[in-house]
Amino acid sequence: MNKLSIIIPSRDPRYLQKTIDDLIAKATGEIEIIIVLDGYWPKPMIKDHPLVRIIHHGTQFDNIGMRESINRGVLLSKGNYIMKIDEHCLVSHGYDVGLIADCEDTDVIIPRRYRLDPDKWEIIEDGRACIDYMHIDYPFQRPNDKSCGLHGGIWKRDGREDILIDETPTMQGSCYFMKKSYWESTIGPLNVEKYGDFTQEAQEISCTAWFTGGRVMVNKKVFYAHWHKGTSGKGYGFSTAQYAKHGESMNKGRIYCRDYWLNTKDYKYDWEWFMNKFPDMPGWGNDWKERLVKDYQIEKDKLKI
Repeated sequence: MNKLSIIIPSRDPRYLQKTIDDLIAKATGEIEIIIVLDGYWPKPMIKDHPLVRIIHHGTQFDNIGMRESINRGVLLSKGNYIMKIDEHCLVSHGYDVGLIADCEDTDVIIPRRYRLDPDKWEIIEDGRACIDYMHIDYPFQRPNDKSCGLHGGIWKRDGREDILIDETPTMQGSCYFMKKSYWESTIGPLNVEKYGDFTQEAQEISCTAWFTGGRVMVNKKVFYAHWHKGTSGKGYGFSTAQYAKHGESMNKGRIYCRDYWLNTKDYKYDWEWFMNKFPDMPGWGNDWKERLVKDYQIEKDKLKI
């Protein structure tokens, strides 16, 4: 029988219990939920439940970060499918069975994403469309801006509304799903040494899948709603503010991600193949190779100053 292991790395309990309760209430198959508490104990404590296991490590002064929290959760999981989800998400009824039904051996599956009002615990209906696709930003879109890199951006792909299972270059990282065997053979564990504790999780997973011959797919038949924190959530959860002490590590991880995937020849495919597969990704254009050479040189010259 298929079993789904759900991994929730956690830094703050504000909506954690709501997320757990929602996942349990809306599952229609066999699941387990693994909560990885990174450097804190929630107050009040998470409710006891036979489907919930808790991993705790460290204190607020020596937390190990999101990447290693995910790695440890997957390592201890018992299901043949895994799903990572943030600690402030609502899901659709039957999400587990729905994701399993349309997952191939080398797929990373992303459910359709809505925006969550975490206090009302409902989808925000404000006229904005749901999010199905994300593109990868051109890494030098703002010259000399250290926050630039291979980040994900929302991509409205007209004419694909009726394609219920479709390819997408990348994702946000707040929820993804795959066979555990695919994680073990190809995707995981997440690379803490090169990327650091926190940043570029989505691109590490997405690029690894695409470049090795797998796929990143959006499943529009299943959805989740994610709290887009914005300024209201400053310092909350796994965020730059929470990991201020890791700031230098995050910057190194961003640069490593950019330079590695743009130039790697370690896999079946490379960045040129990726651009040919998604030639209309916003911000790149047909002259992207020439632009990269120029922008890398500008950065190199600036670093000499």
